[in-house]
Amino acid sequence: MDYKIEKKEAFKIVGVKKRIPIQFEGESQEIIKLAKSITPEQREKMYSYANMQPNKIVNASYNFDTGRMEEKGGLDHMIGFLTTKESGIDEEFDVVEVPALTWAVFSSKGEFPTVMQETWGKIASEWLPSSDYELVEAPEISFTGDLSNPSNVYSEIWIAVKNKGGI
Repeated sequence: MDYKIEKKEAFKIVGVKKRIPIQFEGESQEIIKLAKSITPEQREKMYSYANMQPNKIVNASYNFDTGRMEEKGGLDHMIGFLTTKESGIDEEFDVVEVPALTWAVFSSKGEFPTVMQETWGKIASEWLPSSDYELVEAPEISFTGDLSNPSNVYSEIWIAVKNKGGI
């Protein structure tokens, strides 16, 4: 599993959100509905706020219910862009403030959404238990590259972490 550890300054996620059920496998119909609800005008406005990598649409999941690891409950899911802008964000959008944190950034390439979901599973079952890091409560961010060839899609997953010893 390819990953790197990066420190990122504070930023915001600006977009549209919906409370959805936790789902481990397959494409989430609720996320598809949320994506389809975004108008071209909203997409253009959100893109104008993007001023940091990856400069493309991201998915962010946060406010997980208890039972997350058993595929129970729900979470808030946002589709939007990352920005450091302090003002000028239209009130029609939801904004999540993310403090300066350390992130484990996992990259993968393969069939979408299978490889991304397998990467999530390996993060939880293999990487976190064996690494020197533990999760920090923050949005979990993901994005994909070009989806025109679903059998070979680049994707990244960002999770906020800290050293297990608190160092």
